[in-house]
Amino acid sequence: MRNFLKFLTSREFLIQLGLAVVVCVLLVFAVLQWLKSTTHHGDFVRVPDLAKLSVTEMREVLAAADLRYEVVDSANFNPDYPRFSIIEQNPPAGNKVKQNRKIYVTVNPSGYKKVTVPDIIQVTRRNATSMLRAVGLEVDEVTYIDELGKDMVYRIRYQGKYINPGDKLPKTSKIELVCGNGTVGDEARIKAQSEE
Repeated sequence: MRNFLKFLTSREFLIQLGLAVVVCVLLVFAVLQWLKSTTHHGDFVRVPDLAKLSVTEMREVLAAADLRYEVVDSANFNPDYPRFSIIEQNPPAGNKVKQNRKIYVTVNPSGYKKVTVPDIIQVTRRNATSMLRAVGLEVDEVTYIDELGKDMVYRIRYQGKYINPGDKLPKTSKIELVCGNGTVGDEARIKAQSEE
């Protein structure tokens, strides 16, 4: 044990220890410099604002900024933005990012997705309206015809044409309900009288 303690205090050991510390410091410094140069530490690019740009314009802007992109799900149509334009981006505009960073963009589709018209024939107007709103359609107008069922839906129209349950329409479409007014028309009254 004495020899070991003597060795720890010897001049040779202290020189070796000093050289080892200097080599470690130089090695750590060299690695940090190498990492700084390869990771471009301190070099940032500001994310450009891509809102309302077309896909082609977005590609050019990101290429000029030395950034990459990836398109994410774009099922939700936004009427405030042009078709096939950028409606969202991540990271947001103005953020500082490294060069070659991937920017995630959401593209506005060409229109609302289509939804299926529910079966609202022989359903009350109030229930039909609720069923239509549930799938994303709106009642624009209600027209009444001479039919015995008051406020009962007998037909459905879209843009002036009759449609059937199960047909597909763009979400947020406005449709017309053709409902009964609770009275029997003259033709039905004449037919009923002739049968008596």
